Amino acid sequence: MDPVTIISGRVSVLDRADCDTDQIIPKQFLKRIERTGFGEFLFYDWIRSGEISLEPNTILVAGKNFGCGSSREHAVWAIQQFGFQAVVAPSFADIFFNNATKNGLLPVAVAEDAVRLLAEAGEGTIDLAAQTLTAGDHVARFDIEPSIKHRLLNGIDEIALTLEHEDDIAAFERTRMQPGPVTTAQ
Repeated sequence: MDPVTIISGRVSVLDRADCDTDQIIPKQFLKRIERTGFGEFLFYDWIRSGEISLEPNTILVAGKNFGCGSSREHAVWAIQQFGFQAVVAPSFADIFFNNATKNGLLPVAVAEDAVRLLAEAGEGTIDLAAQTLTAGDHVARFDIEPSIKHRLLNGIDEIALTLEHEDDIAAFERTRMQPGPVTTAQ
């Protein structure tokens, strides 16, 4: 996973609340066995029907409760592969938020007025270290759990996080019982 530090660029606006993962990436595209090729199917039904138009910019601005619905890591992959590095919304579904941070997509929850100002500005900058979102002359602060912030800033996914304890794991493996049949004393 690449480190996430400062994300700056143009925004695409999805002016909808309660955007669920079934719309982010419809079920018929979940059959792939690899983690690539999902970007072209982002919001497939809405885009194909002409309900929305979306440019592949750096930041996606959306309504509250973004990513609700089923747990679908594919939704994060589709958003990233379309070109977005961050999603800014008033709130996120917990499962989507966790899937995003575990895959290097930065979900930024800020007040609705800050979301609106970013949408109107058309571009913005997110500084993860400072926990700020800048749109024009407006700066909004956002909260993020320190451990998530650490993982994102350092590009540490769950495997890398586990490998930080590689010496401890190896020491445990050297001292544990040797494999063999299990016996019980009567």
